[in-house]
Amino acid sequence: MDGVHRAGMPGVYAEVRDAGRTWRGASGVADVRTGRPVRPDMRQRVGSITKTFTAAAVMQQVEQGRIQLDAPIGHYLPRLVPGERGRKITVRMLLNHTSGIPDYLRYAFPSLKEFPSLPDISPKSLDDNRFRQFRPAELIEMGLTAPPAGEPGGPTGVYSNTNYLLLAQLLEQVTGTTAEEYITRHVIERAGLRHTEFPSGPRIKGPHSRMYEAMYGLIDPPRDYSVYNMSWVGPSAALVSTMEDLNRFYGKLLDGRIVNRSSLAQMQRTVPVIALDGTTIDYGLGLHRVSVPDCGTFWGHDGSAWGAGTVSMTRADGKRQMSVAINLMRWNKPDSSGQPQHHPIDDALETLHQQAMCGNGNPRPKKASQVPAFVP
Repeated sequence: MDGVHRAGMPGVYAEVRDAGRTWRGASGVADVRTGRPVRPDMRQRVGSITKTFTAAAVMQQVEQGRIQLDAPIGHYLPRLVPGERGRKITVRMLLNHTSGIPDYLRYAFPSLKEFPSLPDISPKSLDDNRFRQFRPAELIEMGLTAPPAGEPGGPTGVYSNTNYLLLAQLLEQVTGTTAEEYITRHVIERAGLRHTEFPSGPRIKGPHSRMYEAMYGLIDPPRDYSVYNMSWVGPSAALVSTMEDLNRFYGKLLDGRIVNRSSLAQMQRTVPVIALDGTTIDYGLGLHRVSVPDCGTFWGHDGSAWGAGTVSMTRADGKRQMSVAINLMRWNKPDSSGQPQHHPIDDALETLHQQAMCGNGNPRPKKASQVPAFVP
């Protein structure tokens, strides 16, 4: 972790569990101006790790017979997803990103519309949207009116936050309460998580780090976005949690204590999905599968918000767990061709992940199936 800090990361903190033993550590600062240190128990915006919580909530409703995985979404939400699309896209396709519905982020943040072409984007939208209150319906409409990302049920999915906002509306439809309230009561509280919650405003409650966004060198020096209205992602990526809570959650989920074993088996049926950063990942129903040479298969998720990155991985046997948080995002500056340059932070993080998951710090050659790369 000190190596990650020395490579240029302001602060990094983590919890690793191995066969009943727990290690917690932190390195660096939570505030570059005051030098306030990071601590292992700090709260973090965990981004798309939220999707596992939302997927677990949907599977609970599948168990109760209120939702059918292979039923068309138009059956439940005919006004939101009408017509042929509503008939072709199933609940399962939303969960594993094979719906063909594109992500809405480039429309909600118009200055990022040309991403990944770095010379053609700017960070202006990040500041414009800091306190903006989005309605789920307007974000969903952005995704549904954009050019499709693929055919429903295609062999390769395309990662999309729109899918999980639709799942949140589905939960609200069948439970009679908001997705946030249902997930809090039946997933977060069921797992016994004491420091995990959906934010009620733009500020994080409790001890936390500032969150520095560099946007590939477009924001220099990196700007703090720890105060932010998270309505732009909601039940897709808005959760605040701690590394201890994340390990506890994934441990219980993979032990069949949040959803039953049959539901867990469904969540672990993976398809190739193209992530927002262009890599291909093995994705189930709200779960990534990560194969690490010499130390096994891990399940979990990663996520980012502006300025914050988190990854949480649990080995298939449940005995080894890693949750790591960082407080600087998109640190890779572009080269003359506009491509993000490799940075020492990349190697240092890979070494840390290897140490945390496998008990040794010898980095492996990069593979698409290895640790995810912090997508919103």
